[in-house]
Amino acid sequence: MIYGKDQKEQLNVGLANIPSGLVLLVDKPLQWTSFDVVKKLRWLLKRKAGLKKLKVGHAGTLDPLATGLLIVCAGKETKSINQYQGLHKRYTAELKLGATTPSYDAETEEANHQPIDHLTTDSIVTEIQKFKGLIWQKPPMYSAIKKDGKKLYEHARAGETIEVKSRQVQILDLEITKMNLPYIQIDLVCSKGTYVRSLAFDIGEALGVGAYLTSLRRTSIGPYEVEQAFSIEEWVQLIEQEIKEE
Repeated sequence: MIYGKDQKEQLNVGLANIPSGLVLLVDKPLQWTSFDVVKKLRWLLKRKAGLKKLKVGHAGTLDPLATGLLIVCAGKETKSINQYQGLHKRYTAELKLGATTPSYDAETEEANHQPIDHLTTDSIVTEIQKFKGLIWQKPPMYSAIKKDGKKLYEHARAGETIEVKSRQVQILDLEITKMNLPYIQIDLVCSKGTYVRSLAFDIGEALGVGAYLTSLRRTSIGPYEVEQAFSIEEWVQLIEQEIKEE
């Protein structure tokens, strides 16, 4: 069963038999890795179940600088991870035009500054709309994809240049929700495997001025909404309360 705010009253049932499987909706905080969330919840769930080992995993990575919905599966429900990973995701994002960063987001320093005075609202909207549909994109060098046995970000931090193959993804919906140059806010729905950081970089390339991602929030995965998710602090409180009541 999937547990979020609507299922709070039934949570004790799921926590009574954790190995049989449960799915938690988590609102991942800023600066936490997806693995940080899994590690914290695994420790709590093992305590609750009295187990030394327990399978726990997430259904789709969120970068440390991103927030929002993370689906965490435990016990036998880890077999469902691929099912959740295949669902479409919705994000809200902010881009900054006129500069790029090596990581395609705010993790690294700005470079390649370009003037943007010549850009018009119409020209920006026209270029961004071209990214709807099936597109090809390269994952960022600062990502966890492995190449030659090392994660790409490990190659990048070692100063190594690695050729990364483009992959086809689908942008099902893409709308500008606010424009206050050099910043643009967008809302998008995309397929599995889409890197919003790469999308930001590619939009900057299309506009000829560069761009990078300044903020990202995942608001839904398939039918599951972030509004139904508990924060990691709330999950800690809920599970510890169940432990105390044993």
